[in-house]
Amino acid sequence: MTSESPGECFVYITLPGETEPVTAGRFALSVDRRGVPEGRFVYGRSYLERPNAVALDPVELKLAPRTYATASMGGVFGALRDASPDYWGRRVIQRHLGKAQPSEMDYLLYSPDDRAGALGFGLNQTPPAPKRSFNRTIDLATVQAIADAIVADEDQPAAGGAGVADADHDQVEKLMVIGTSMGGARPKAVVEDDDGLWIAKFNRPDDPWNNARVEHAMLTLARACGLVTAESRVDEVAGRDVLLVKRFDREKTDAGYRRARMVSALTLLRAEDTYQSRDKWSYVLLAEELRRVCAEPRQSTAELFRRMCFNALISNVDDHPRNHAVLARAADWSLSPAYDLTPAVPVSLERRDLAMECGDAGRFANAENLLSQSARFLLDAGEARALVDAMEAQVRGSWYAIARAAGVSERDCERIASAFAYPGFRPSPIQ
Repeated sequence: MTSESPGECFVYITLPGETEPVTAGRFALSVDRRGVPEGRFVYGRSYLERPNAVALDPVELKLAPRTYATASMGGVFGALRDASPDYWGRRVIQRHLGKAQPSEMDYLLYSPDDRAGALGFGLNQTPPAPKRSFNRTIDLATVQAIADAIVADEDQPAAGGAGVADADHDQVEKLMVIGTSMGGARPKAVVEDDDGLWIAKFNRPDDPWNNARVEHAMLTLARACGLVTAESRVDEVAGRDVLLVKRFDREKTDAGYRRARMVSALTLLRAEDTYQSRDKWSYVLLAEELRRVCAEPRQSTAELFRRMCFNALISNVDDHPRNHAVLARAADWSLSPAYDLTPAVPVSLERRDLAMECGDAGRFANAENLLSQSARFLLDAGEARALVDAMEAQVRGSWYAIARAAGVSERDCERIASAFAYPGFRPSPIQ
């Protein structure tokens, strides 16, 4: 392995209804004379000639015979960055490569092919065959031990110490890296059972509560409030809980996995992770983008409005644009199921802010602020108010029972109780 990073790679895509990837184009990353990274992408001629060719995303990389260029996001186009690992995956790749600072191209190339969405990357013009085997759910104890070691920044467990042969140990580590569209800083891995692929999310020693059970409870509560969410369950592994979230960008078939294209709201909003780009982090602006790119805009914008209200009602202040996405299983795009729904307990009871602007008063997670721009979500005022009222009543009346049924302890329920329908959500509560 050389320390020099390649300057370009091929971009592969698994087309709708297929299970084998094809080469879509070529991506090059360079630095201009001012030291600014610049990325360039061009679709391959043979790909453009395919009758079933689709664009990589609905905003930047339209299906056309031209060279696209960007200096945003370190020179990486949004759709490609969405298929690159985020904090956890980058940490594992950095450990694997032994580099102090891998390049963006390194992160694209060394992330395994269980990344989110339908894209892949490689140095050969012909795509590699898709991986047919994944860690099974019965291997979770081994993967959890490796996650613990990486979190603690300790040496990894000795190969075979948790039942893994030396030859498989490196593969286990690589399989822990997944794409950012469904990721973040939490230790995680992709695992498989007879139903398909799941993201296993592990508790951390510094979690303030049993995150696996609390997040599972929030997904259950969200469904009770009418949201479309990812399927989830909690498994106990070696005496510890692991949250399993079903991959909604994969469909298991006898021939292999069909893959859906997937891009984050960050890409749709043409925004970046930096504070300077925070003015683009907006549910209202995202609703406008959904109206533009989704095949059924009224359905997608109404679902986004419900999700925004739910996040406010559970004090989910980590609802940044990477925790929202659009999905295309065929040609058309729609809002993806909700994921990464987690409560927080800020000290203030009068005001809590979401990560994204949600109305005339900015990020203020207040009922009237949520309602202030309901027309932009294609909802009339009465419909939107009835929705907020019903969801508030549902959250107030059922969060505790749902949490306890999901196995959240009484002590953890006490810890998260102040997250739900906090006093500042509605200074004059409904009767």
